[in-house]
Amino acid sequence: MEGDDVSGGDIAGLIAAVVFAVLVGFIAIPLIKLGRVLDQTRAAIKEASDGITPILDETATTLQETNKQLARVDVITKNVADVTGNVSALVALFAATIGGPLIKLAAFSAAARAAFRTAGGFASGRSAGGRSSSRKTRERSH
Repeated sequence: MEGDDVSGGDIAGLIAAVVFAVLVGFIAIPLIKLGRVLDQTRAAIKEASDGITPILDETATTLQETNKQLARVDVITKNVADVTGNVSALVALFAATIGGPLIKLAAFSAAARAAFRTAGGFASGRSAGGRSSSRKTRERSH
């Protein structure tokens, strides 16, 4: 066993190799845990994207339907504006056609009433003193 002599350098090399193997083991454990975390993160992102995709599709459909309804509301609003304009024109026409003669009739009736009062019309309601009997009754009651 002459070639089996172990020198101090061989022992130091062996200790260095064992220490290096332990160090690699300590470094490998966090790397394995980091790999698991990344795998879980990837799975969570895939699950979230699988859940978000139908929601985004549904949101797009909802927005399209909302735009269709808004287009209908725009048409309805335009029609209401047209009807409002027509009603306004009709009211103006009615006021011009009927309102003027009604004002003239009211003015004529007020003038005729004033003329009858001034001329002594409605003689049946008046007494000999020129006052109406109802007025005398009111004056007596006070």
